[in-house]
Amino acid sequence: MTLKAQFDHTNCSECPIRHRAVCAHCERDELEELESIKYYRSFEAGQTIIWSGDPMNFVGSVVSGIASLTQTMEDGRTQMVGLLLPSDFVGRPGRENAPYDVVATTDLVMCCFRKKPFEDMMVTTPHIAQRLLQMTLDELDAAREWMLVLGRKTAREKIASLLSIIARRDASLHQSGQTGSIIFDLPLTREAMADYLGLTLETVSRQISALKKDKVITLESKRHITIPDMRRLMEEAGDDTDGGFLV
Repeated sequence: MTLKAQFDHTNCSECPIRHRAVCAHCERDELEELESIKYYRSFEAGQTIIWSGDPMNFVGSVVSGIASLTQTMEDGRTQMVGLLLPSDFVGRPGRENAPYDVVATTDLVMCCFRKKPFEDMMVTTPHIAQRLLQMTLDELDAAREWMLVLGRKTAREKIASLLSIIARRDASLHQSGQTGSIIFDLPLTREAMADYLGLTLETVSRQISALKKDKVITLESKRHITIPDMRRLMEEAGDDTDGGFLV
């Protein structure tokens, strides 16, 4: 089945991730040059986007949906090592092969660029190179923070941390700020949350129920979440209320 993005592919100004993507600071002529090397791809939930070790002939940004980065050990054991949310960049210019499996966790749409022309544009277009560097440094900071989540936080803090990351990203994408209630649809199943956080499914369900009982979150269904007070959720996550995760 072919998925279709719910926006005009020919008009970058209508792109829902425009203000956060690698092209965020591009001028009109630079966008036109990107347009000439751009194409869209759609993936169904569970479909592999990239296999570890395979050559990569494209780079791009997640437009909608969510994907996981997974590493497989020699004995077949796998570990989810990262999540790709809307506006996150996929691929590494200058690297020939993919270091991780990239799998669509939900139905997903990517804005892709042919790799060699994109690498050439990085040399001639400072706006792209600067923005990609900024995104890479943000990703590094987020990875360091995630080491704290997995290594030191309690199960309740882990769940609260993951919810806060997704909530803040959703608020940023919709440019709605973080004051008042934040409402979003959780893109991960509880099984996927357990895998990512290194918890059991039972623990994830129990901690989500506890957060609901304590009125830290409101659930209208398993996926539809309201956060009445973002500051309180950040406190439950054990993060500073002036920033916490870089997302």
